[in-house]
Amino acid sequence: MHTSNYWVAHFRANAGQHRINWEQSPLISIDEISRILPSLQAWQLGETSEGKQLIAAATRYAAKTKDPAYLEAIKLFIKEEQKHGNNLGKYLDVLDLPRIKRNWGDSLFRFARHLNTSMEMWTLAVITVESTAQVFYQALKNATNCPLLKEICTDILIDEAYHITFQTERMDMIFANKSSFSKAWRGMAYKIFYYATILTVWMAHRRLFNAGGVGFMAYFKKMRYKYAKTIKSITHPSGFIQFA
Repeated sequence: MHTSNYWVAHFRANAGQHRINWEQSPLISIDEISRILPSLQAWQLGETSEGKQLIAAATRYAAKTKDPAYLEAIKLFIKEEQKHGNNLGKYLDVLDLPRIKRNWGDSLFRFARHLNTSMEMWTLAVITVESTAQVFYQALKNATNCPLLKEICTDILIDEAYHITFQTERMDMIFANKSSFSKAWRGMAYKIFYYATILTVWMAHRRLFNAGGVGFMAYFKKMRYKYAKTIKSITHPSGFIQFA
């Protein structure tokens, strides 16, 4: 279990990593663009959130737990997510393709975020969305032969692995402080939220997933595995080894 200061140091160090060669020109076919563009635009929009509600929740939580470094870690985490959105936007700009301002999936998630004031629910939501992001960006990487886009996806995938660890550790801390009765119903509530969310993501981006070689059963299997590694490892007495 890492401290908040550890994560602050990690995010600051990672901000200095430059894994994308922007000197290269994008090499992508019209067919590839037609398959990936709607999802690329939607995900780019989703990565650009200012994170005001998350920062507000983290501010209250950091004060309650007397852990000011956690708030700084959250701000740096948001900055890293915004970097992803900026890189995807820059790629669209290079191709002279539009950035969108509205998308039904993004609007739905933004509405849900406005209703959410709990650090617990924020952390659950981020774990779930970041888990789908790993599958999404790997599928996007596989759906194109463009070296520049592949580098963008690789950079995001490296970051997302740390993001999930960061959030899962925090979720473990939050869940551990709940009563036995509270833990009992929360485990089921988390599971319902997780699977409802991943099914929504599939419906919104199934064309991209299929283009990247990830059919529904493969997607569901990957997401089930990620659930076992994160949420179920926290909420289930026997942890990660149980998949049912």
